[in-house]
Amino acid sequence: MYSCLSRGLRTKGRLCPGYVSSQSPLWNVDPCTHRRPERCLHSRTSAGNLWQPFAHILSGRAKQLPMASYLMSTSVHRRRRLPSAFPVLDEALQPIHNDVFEANLRNSQACQERYIEYMEKVKKGGGENAVKRHTQRNKKMLVTDRLRMLFDDGYYFELSPFAGMGLPYGDIPSAGCLTGIGKINGLWCVFIANDATVSGGTAYPITVKKQLRAQDVAIQNRLPCVYLVDSGGAFLPLQSEIFPDKNQGGRTFYNEAIMSAMKIPQVSVVCGSCTAGGAYIPTMAEETVMVHRIGTIFLGGPPLVKAATGEEVSPENLGGATLHAEVSGCVDHFASVEKEAYETTRNIISTLNFELPEEDEAGVEEPLHSVEELMGLAPRDYDHSLDVKLILSRLTDGSKFQEFKARYGTTLVTGFARICRHQVGIVASNGALTHNASLKGSHFVQLCDQRDIPLIFLQNTIPTPELTLSQTQAETNTNRLKAQGSMMSAVACASVPKITIVIGGCHGAESYAMCGRSFDPNFLFLWPNARVSLVAPGYSAALAQEEDVEKINKRLEKESSAFFSSGRLWDDGVILPQDTRKVLSDCLKIIKQQEYQLSKEKIRTPLLRM
Repeated sequence: MYSCLSRGLRTKGRLCPGYVSSQSPLWNVDPCTHRRPERCLHSRTSAGNLWQPFAHILSGRAKQLPMASYLMSTSVHRRRRLPSAFPVLDEALQPIHNDVFEANLRNSQACQERYIEYMEKVKKGGGENAVKRHTQRNKKMLVTDRLRMLFDDGYYFELSPFAGMGLPYGDIPSAGCLTGIGKINGLWCVFIANDATVSGGTAYPITVKKQLRAQDVAIQNRLPCVYLVDSGGAFLPLQSEIFPDKNQGGRTFYNEAIMSAMKIPQVSVVCGSCTAGGAYIPTMAEETVMVHRIGTIFLGGPPLVKAATGEEVSPENLGGATLHAEVSGCVDHFASVEKEAYETTRNIISTLNFELPEEDEAGVEEPLHSVEELMGLAPRDYDHSLDVKLILSRLTDGSKFQEFKARYGTTLVTGFARICRHQVGIVASNGALTHNASLKGSHFVQLCDQRDIPLIFLQNTIPTPELTLSQTQAETNTNRLKAQGSMMSAVACASVPKITIVIGGCHGAESYAMCGRSFDPNFLFLWPNARVSLVAPGYSAALAQEEDVEKINKRLEKESSAFFSSGRLWDDGVILPQDTRKVLSDCLKIIKQQEYQLSKEKIRTPLLRM
């Protein structure tokens, strides 16, 4: 409201009633940019009457104006972006690039083979015997089949599929649960789905971490969340890493309550066992569907009842769908079979208060150069990095890019582009993050924040920090440190969505300024060739004792791998370079969806202590 009043003062009292309920970004436009009266209501008031349009707010009787409501339902579909006048990046591959390109390509092909090998492994879930037990004896559907029935055209965008691989306590394929984002009746929704073929759906520490990350994605992007619950509870031998801490098991239920308060819809489908702490997931969701003879909800199952009371009771009588739908009221919808449960869930999602624009994929300009060439542009190591503009010209619409400060701080490339018609600001590593490059990055990030333009970071940081060997070098490093600190502050405080793709190295403090995981990007993905470590393998000599160098380098070689990182959920997944444009497009659509939610958080008057 106050921003609207200040704008009214600057524009001599011309106010837009759309600002009365300015929770929605749909109305975040300056009144003076509107010239057509049918697209916005301007109240031409005198300075003395400036407060009149807000009288009903100040008196505590806030109501939605009918005309503003009409504008919200009609003007959304009429809006269009300013036409692009960005110059084209003429970045065709040259003969001088051939040697590096071919070396990178060979490395990318090897990485892709490893990617495919890991993907085939995690798709097997708990193995052949577990799959047979799940489908034949327990008469349940596989989690992938459930998701195909739930989402439009069976398509969903999976997050962190390699989580749980290569952990100290063994391989846990997909961390025992699948998470990601898919469309239900045209609406992007986060999903968290247990895979009961992996240890009966038992939750390991990495399982909890993956579930919490999915909830973070839902909160950060205001996405509805669907839980497909089929879990045997916590893995007791590792209970100390699952139960007690702030970001462990109980945080799931805390997040459910917070999401509900934020008006982020949550729907639960009980399609298997739901025991002990897991029983709170469906009971805290807004609406719950339960499958007859398959789903169960109880704090302690039949064995515990017999141990405590000597009474024998069936799972269905103790906590089945009939009991909870007719007696306890814990669930809201009874489904005879699984197929009916997912149809019911789709119907529930269609009741949510969203107004989506018509999708129009026509007219999207493809890059002038093939995205397949990104395989040869993914650096084998830092020394095999080509100009990052070669990558940009294979990601942006029409290979167009409006560069910002092109001649200053050239080791960082910044500028504006469009990806599948979404306007973005791009911050891309093109060398060491020097003093000038950091100042340029700070300026550009703040510029995008002011204009509400999402930021995309393409990260390829230097393998090791420069040593201080002279007074001149000390002064240079000090100035660089201050400038990098400035850029970190700008990135941390920017309120616009941020997406990070690690295209090469993610090393040291420079990775923070380039929006590493600790700086909370909306999404962070790695290319298979990426390296994530404090220093890169082969560069530890200056930082370790001579006798330890070989040992440390071997460890760095293993622990800096993209798959090692993804196995521990330090990212949202490994993606192939040629899929990057598609992934970015989906992420930008997902982020934008919150603009179309009509039901927002209510403004409540704070309590006063007398």
